[in-house]
Parts: sequence; structure tokens; C-alpha cells
Amino acid sequence: MTTNEVAHRHPAETARETVELKRRALQMGFDAVGVAALEPNAHAAELDRWLAAGYAGTMTYLHRQSAKRKQPARIMPGAKVAVVTLTNYFHDPGPPARGQPRVAQYAQSADYHRVLGRRLERLAGEIREVAPGAKTRCYVDAGPVPERELAQRAGLGWIGKNMMLIHPALGSFTFIGVVLTDAPLAPDLPFAADRCGTCRRCLEACPTNAFVEPRVLDAPRCISYLTIEHHGDFTPHQQSLVGDWLFGCDVCQDVCPWNVSFAQATADPELAPRSELAAPDAREFLALDEETFARRYGDTPFERPGREGMRRNAAAARAGKTT
Repeated sequence: MTTNEVAHRHPAETARETVELKRRALQMGFDAVGVAALEPNAHAAELDRWLAAGYAGTMTYLHRQSAKRKQPARIMPGAKVAVVTLTNYFHDPGPPARGQPRVAQYAQSADYHRVLGRRLERLAGEIREVAPGAKTRCYVDAGPVPERELAQRAGLGWIGKNMMLIHPALGSFTFIGVVLTDAPLAPDLPFAADRCGTCRRCLEACPTNAFVEPRVLDAPRCISYLTIEHHGDFTPHQQSLVGDWLFGCDVCQDVCPWNVSFAQATADPELAPRSELAAPDAREFLALDEETFARRYGDTPFERPGREGMRRNAAAARAGKTT
């Protein structure tokens, strides 16, 4: 079948193929899947205001990517839709041990970019099987892709006041994966409701008051930004903000009623927690050389800030647990 024949399939056939593709995606281990159209981003003006206010900090790549984030159809020439997936990574870890530095749940297992990247490539193969001749391009939290907006457009949830995508049955502890394609798949209806209501628990629980207002994050005040994106040493003020967090922060998700009520521990073996990530010894990072760090943590999220960044974080976390 030629690409032209695929493009002119009957709508009923397209709908059946979309349903079949979703079935295969769930069999692969994705917890939810939807299809989003690629119209201009409805949050474009908000993105412009956020960047102009300096809330992106040193994440200058967001400025470079803004045009494509506002018009996702420009990311991949010829793309018609985005197949959007959610993968649950909740571990239900309970409170940390006394004196134990804390690590965000998403970083307690193997690097999700690799795990989900492989899975999305298999899903892309299924798209090309359903629509012979179709082109695909996969993204896992990388590139100029507005993942949360596409997930909302694909019917997978709404963007909460803490800027996280919240699925009504899964909560927000999910990875978002995207496959852009020119395959003629049937888009889902967007998730239109805002089910946060008057709740402000995430905003009020933030330990650094990083939320300027609902859905507006001052990134340089966020612990996740400081421990992952920030380069160089911490100032005394920044160190005080980090507290006992070694990598990332989950506070605004931990208090969300949708997670308290619905988040369930994942059974995905590829996302199983690893003890050296979930319960690390901060002192170890102070002594690691580059070779040992690469061998132990090269396939984990800790690779992002690197050895020097993790040494800095470890020193701050050790100081934080004593204050």
C-alpha cells in the first residue's frame, strides 16, 4: 500500500487502526495512550510570558525551542498527529529513613530516557505496520516537544497547578512519551476539565515557595532545577533551599489528592527501584572518581548533573539534614 493510499483511507478504517494501535501500546507496558492533533499550542502566550519573566533560569534551550513548542507541527515535517503515552513510575516508597538524603521517585530506577526510548521505538514500528510508509519520530522528555500540552490534547489528563500532567486514574507520577507521525490516525478529544478545583495543596507545600501563582513556576527557586539543571556551586541561599534533597523533589506531587487517592506502585520490571538510587549514601558521592561514577551511575538519571553536580548535591544534602 502506498503512502497516498494510506492518506485516503476511510475514516472508519482509520478509527479501527487507531484502536488497534492503542491496544498494542498497552500490551507493550504503557499505562495510557492517546492521539493528539498538532494545532498551535493553546498555551503559547503563557510560554512567552514565562520566558520573558526569566522563570526559565539558565535553561536557555527553552528559548531556542519556543517556536516549535508553540507550533508542534513544525517539529517533524509532515507530521499530522502525536501518539502520546503515559508510563507509571510510582514506587510508594514511604517516608525516608532518618538522615537519609531524598531522591525524586522518577530517578530511583534506570534512566527513563533509555527505557521509554526503546519502548517508543517499538511503538513506532507498530505505527509503521498499521500505516505502511508512515514516518515516525520518538521523543522522551527531550527536544522541543510540549509533552504535557500534547497529553492533555490527547485526552490523557489536565495540567495541574503544579504544572504536572494529572491523569484521573493514575495521578501524576508518570513519564510522558511522544511519537510524532504522518500516519492518518484519529485524534482523541482533549481533556477539557480542570479537576484541581480550589485545591492549593501543591502550591502551599512547596518547600521553597517556587510557585509564583498556579501553573507559574520560578524554576531557579525549584529544588529539582537546583539539583539537576543548575551549573556550578550553590550559594549559601541556594544550599538552604535544597535542604536534604540529593536529586529532584517530589513534594508538590506527594501532597496532591489525586496521587494520594489513586497512585499505585508500578509493577514494571524495567522501572524497579535500585537501592543505590532510592537509598543512597551521600558520603559516597564526595569520594567517587569520574570512572567509578560513570560505571555506577552512567545508566541512571544521576548522569545528568554528572559527578561534580552530584558531589555538590551530596554536600548540600548532608548540610541540610543537620539544620
